Amino acid sequence: MAVAPADKRKIVKKRMTKFSRFQADRFKRMNPAWRKPRGIDCRVRRRFKGVTLMPNIGYGSDKKTKYRSPTGFYKFLVRSPADLEMLLMHNEKYAIEIAHSIGAKKRKEIIARADQLRLQVTNRFARMRAEENE
Repeated sequence: MAVAPADKRKIVKKRMTKFSRFQADRFKRMNPAWRKPRGIDCRVRRRFKGVTLMPNIGYGSDKKTKYRSPTGFYKFLVRSPADLEMLLMHNEKYAIEIAHSIGAKKRKEIIARADQLRLQVTNRFARMRAEENE
């Protein structure tokens, strides 16, 4: 059906867990999304041993594998069958993802054209099961 990615480089993630906000585990009202601590005495800001780690540039991904999905392809959002023509020669680099607002009829057209171009579709079966039951 679809082809394997041309670049078989291994994707290395330096850290898989999200950086959570300092002391967000102690208070329910506190959003766990990262915020830089700015207190004058804060142990995290001063980078003491054994405390919450702060994100910094060293955790960044390799330039060559950045934004890749685990399958090895880059995501390409498609809103119409005409968008697929841009990927005519790039089926080993990009996998398409059909936009969430696209209806079932247009999805069928996009998937049919993607199969002709040997493109991988990440959300191939979205909104298809309800259509078959009718």
